[in-house]
Amino acid sequence: MPKKKTGARKKAEKQRARQKDIRSDKTLIDITKSPCNFTMECDKCGRMQKNRAYCYFCQNIPKLPMCGACGKQKCMMKSGDCVVKHAGVHTTGMQMVGAICDFCEAWICHGKKCLTTHACACVLIDAVCLECSRGVNDQGGRFFVCAFCSMFLCEDDQFEHQAKCQVLEAETLKCGSCNKLGQHSCLRCKICFCDDHVWRKGVKKVRGQIPPCPKCGYETKETKQLSMSTRTTDYGRQSKYEDDYDDDYYSYDNSAAMSFSGFGGVAYTHDEDDEEESSEYSDSEESEESEESGEEEEEEEENGGEEGLVDKTKKLNVGE
Repeated sequence: MPKKKTGARKKAEKQRARQKDIRSDKTLIDITKSPCNFTMECDKCGRMQKNRAYCYFCQNIPKLPMCGACGKQKCMMKSGDCVVKHAGVHTTGMQMVGAICDFCEAWICHGKKCLTTHACACVLIDAVCLECSRGVNDQGGRFFVCAFCSMFLCEDDQFEHQAKCQVLEAETLKCGSCNKLGQHSCLRCKICFCDDHVWRKGVKKVRGQIPPCPKCGYETKETKQLSMSTRTTDYGRQSKYEDDYDDDYYSYDNSAAMSFSGFGGVAYTHDEDDEEESSEYSDSEESEESEESGEEEEEEEENGGEEGLVDKTKKLNVGE
């Protein structure tokens, strides 16, 4: 018979299931409707930003703080679950505040429910922008979720990312394991899979179920329902070398011309002896050219002298 579960084990399994449900994609759908991600205008500098306990730019505390769990700015409960009892008095401002969330940096009211549940269910626990890798502490804007890959995006990069999110890392829409057309695309890994390779080992194939990605487990989508495009190489694959061909072009050690040569497959090395030989060869060529030019000048002078004698004889004959 199986061993009976203890109370601590039941509590740990329940907590593990709760944490898994919190970090699932179901809690990220209404991230813009969460009070900890509302917009707030600073009373001092007047800048718009995410709901915070203090201004991100001037560190000013707002006059009417908003609870990051329930979204209220005024506690009107006479007999509720408030930790600080205020019978017959409506509290506002710092009298309503009970704590600050470590993840979203928003005020939490002094209600027992908000204080005990918000830290575990905060939608900005793992909020790090996919493009710039900034968290809540590094930028003052709100956070959003991509409509395609369901990843966190900051307010500066949300439009730019979603415009280029449907681009594959491959150059074709074919499956990465075979040569078939990829009918299922994962928008997180940017990979296409065919019907045979989209199901990995250990996952039961159910008819009508959307197959998960074999690499990351995210739900795939049909390629024909998306406007998927492939990676473009405008200037070729080799972007390491520059277009200008100068003297430093052959100084790269990783180039194919320097790693292989026709002389037994050994790379050619430039030595000082080669420079001396080349200089001697150039000097001999210059001397030969000078000798040839001197001979040509002497021949031209001789030819010019003979032509002058012929002209003089012609003039004498005409004078006679």
